[in-house]
Amino acid sequence: MLTVDSLHAAYGSRSVLRGVDLSVGRGELVAIVGPNGCGKTTLLRVVTGVHRASGGCVLIDGDDVRTMSPAAIARRVAVVAQSAQLPERFTAFEVVMMGRTPHLRLLQSESARDVAIVRAAMERADCWDLRNRPVEELSGGERQRVIIARGLAQEPQLLLLDEPTSHLDIQHQVETFRLLLALREEQRLAVIAVVHDLTLAAAFADRIAAIHDGRIVADGPPADVISPELVERVYGLPVQVMPHPASGRPVIVPAVPTVSPPLASEVAS
Repeated sequence: MLTVDSLHAAYGSRSVLRGVDLSVGRGELVAIVGPNGCGKTTLLRVVTGVHRASGGCVLIDGDDVRTMSPAAIARRVAVVAQSAQLPERFTAFEVVMMGRTPHLRLLQSESARDVAIVRAAMERADCWDLRNRPVEELSGGERQRVIIARGLAQEPQLLLLDEPTSHLDIQHQVETFRLLLALREEQRLAVIAVVHDLTLAAAFADRIAAIHDGRIVADGPPADVISPELVERVYGLPVQVMPHPASGRPVIVPAVPTVSPPLASEVAS
């Protein structure tokens, strides 16, 4: 579905991506991890054609994004941006309908089919009950479901998410990833999610690709990628990695100095 080959990208004279190779197949959820500034968001921007690569190529089903129009890319790739801004004074239904824009000609009105697709997308993202609510009244979790529904309304083959669980509580983080797992199975979507929480990424992703200094330094199943050595190399932080008691997937715990309990005399004083 997606092939990234020897990709280089820069902002002016500052090199950000340095020979990135990545492939993602249909029905696969890949988490991209790495510290701030390592190139994760830039990778998504190059995949969508928003930022032009300085070397290498990105292929979507064999087609080079450099030869595709923005509308053609949008018909195949949907993006759930980090902290996406939603237009005020629009209902959730109207915002999700905006996802049909790549499929409409200039000044063309939405058809009954477009309405049906939007409804199906909102039902799948569990936000149909929000359809008449102004988006400025929605909670963080509700807004995220609406944004994902807008992406689904594009009928994409590839879904890109940039920190989809930032600013969400643990319940909505888990619900978001459960939805992504269901979508990649039911609709055979290829899903790439930039994730900061390593334990969350390890719990749900089929594969983890770790970026360090503009390069992918590890790519594989979570248990093969997440190790104390890898985390310290990429993040500069000593950690402990232990298997989850139920799933066996890696759980990451920062290493902290041992602190002796206070003496009874200190507590009394």
